Amino acid sequence: MNVVHLREVPPQRLRRVLDRSRADVFDAQRQREMAALLDDVARRGDEAVVEATARFDGAAVPVDRLLVSPKELRDARDAIDDGVAAALRQSILRARRYHEWLRPRELSIEELEPGLRAGVRFSPVASVGAYVPAGKGSFPSTVATMITPAVVAGVPEISVVVPPRPDGTVDPAVLYAVDQLGLDRVYRANGPAAIAALAVGTATFPRVDTIVGPGNPYVAAMQIQAQTRGVRMLAMLGPTEALVLADADAAPDLVALDLLAEAEHGSDSASLLVTPSGALAAAVADRLADLLSKLPEPRRTYARDALTNLGGLFVTDELDEAIAFANAYAAEHVMLHLRDPWAVASRIVHAGEILVGPHATFSTGNYAIGVPACLPTGGAARRDGGVTVLTFLKATSIAALDREALVRLRPVVENLGRYEGFPAHVMAVRDRPGTVSGGS
Repeated sequence: MNVVHLREVPPQRLRRVLDRSRADVFDAQRQREMAALLDDVARRGDEAVVEATARFDGAAVPVDRLLVSPKELRDARDAIDDGVAAALRQSILRARRYHEWLRPRELSIEELEPGLRAGVRFSPVASVGAYVPAGKGSFPSTVATMITPAVVAGVPEISVVVPPRPDGTVDPAVLYAVDQLGLDRVYRANGPAAIAALAVGTATFPRVDTIVGPGNPYVAAMQIQAQTRGVRMLAMLGPTEALVLADADAAPDLVALDLLAEAEHGSDSASLLVTPSGALAAAVADRLADLLSKLPEPRRTYARDALTNLGGLFVTDELDEAIAFANAYAAEHVMLHLRDPWAVASRIVHAGEILVGPHATFSTGNYAIGVPACLPTGGAARRDGGVTVLTFLKATSIAALDREALVRLRPVVENLGRYEGFPAHVMAVRDRPGTVSGGS
């Protein structure tokens, strides 16, 4: 692991670090490929999905097996050990608790001035397609962190898609987690092809209004393309990225462990240490070299790549410079190994999540705390937050006026309506029977 001063990073290298997965997601050729696949699924439906699943996932899944059967869902519990089942139940329980706490009241309305009442009603989106990745491993925890808030929101139609294993089966832990949430609509198919099918609707896949799910650049690119068919992409959830802010008081062993935890996701991930302490960075580099040797393949290669290609160990002149870089980077995950982490947490304004102190590890955030773990990547944290119950709710404004309030508001409507050239707007308040002149 090389330690480099942030100000000495070559501009081209710094640009690549800042762009990370975003550059791959928006690659013009990749976007064209996903547009072509979307068109193919729109034309040929399930057959195109089956062909893509065989070509990209190496799994032969006939059309009549794209939908996971009720028996497979029931049998999933017997295929996983008790520890995994209990962990998934606990993960879902804590996620449900968090999102129930976060969910706003269905209806809020009050009188804001005499005769004028206004408010908002929150209701769930009509339908959701949720993608659970499987390309680099098994991720039943994604069901807990991403789909639980949709259930808490009350989304009436939730369709789950997951790539099959080479033998055509679906990871039983994923099916068990889905079953624990009371859902039964699960489809096995190649990720981008399944997302395309949900965007356009096929004989097997229902068309959905919204799509969400983390994945590789191809998955994210297809979600972008799906928006051309009127489907809303709920969040940019590309390859994982994590940034650790640390000072001289941090323990090198702990920092190294946390950097490695996110780095092992994949070669397209990014894991960064930013610190004003060169001594800490050097110590962390030594620890990482030892820890990497303990990882099995392919995780060892994934982690090494994530720590060198798109990540790294960066030293700044002072903590303020490190904080400024963290906000410019806008990481999916930020962890604070600092003397006063809470003081710095208030200064991190662009991040998918902030884990404060050495005990709230990335892994507990992913699996056990209950806070969102499906978080914006590629710098999208500058504009988006993580997937929560709020993601699956839409706000409908509600307002009511009595006659006296209408009279008070009439001059506003008349003046603006005349200025903007909408005479019927003016007539609707000026010529309304039963109201008196409010002047203009």
